[in-house]
Amino acid sequence: MTTSERTEPSTVAGEREMLDGWLEYHRETLAVKCSGLDGKQLRETSVPPSDLSLLGLVRHMAEVERSWFRNVLADEKVPPIYYSDDDPDGDFHPGEDDTWDEAYATWQAEVARARELAAPHGLDDLGAGPRRERTTGEPYNLRWIYIHMIEEYARHNGHADLIRERIDGATGD
Repeated sequence: MTTSERTEPSTVAGEREMLDGWLEYHRETLAVKCSGLDGKQLRETSVPPSDLSLLGLVRHMAEVERSWFRNVLADEKVPPIYYSDDDPDGDFHPGEDDTWDEAYATWQAEVARARELAAPHGLDDLGAGPRRERTTGEPYNLRWIYIHMIEEYARHNGHADLIRERIDGATGD
């Protein structure tokens, strides 16, 4: 299902290896935070009124991987998986029939596709998809996408820490 192992990023790597290492580390961290829990526990929310759950975070990160690598970097124009105009936060709102196995497999498939799409690009290569709409209209380079993804995972791994501690008292980095 998930792993309890993480690969420590190198402390002396070049920039690309460093960014790859930290992104992988944070991907693995989210998997670790979810490991050993059953479906009911993975659906438990943090504290009212928040509806954040570990299952919701994994679904959200599948959407984030998909959006930044498939749509922004590669311009694949793929639709959202879990959210819609009717429920813009649908990734955080799993239904009764939504399972951990499906969410985890979807997330891992999006991670694999992200790796595949990023591999041939240099950090300065510009994404072929949507540009920064709200401000400058600039394109995103792969470096920006990597840094944003690390930030996104780090923020949500903090949420995952708190949710996991609430579920069973497990703590750790």
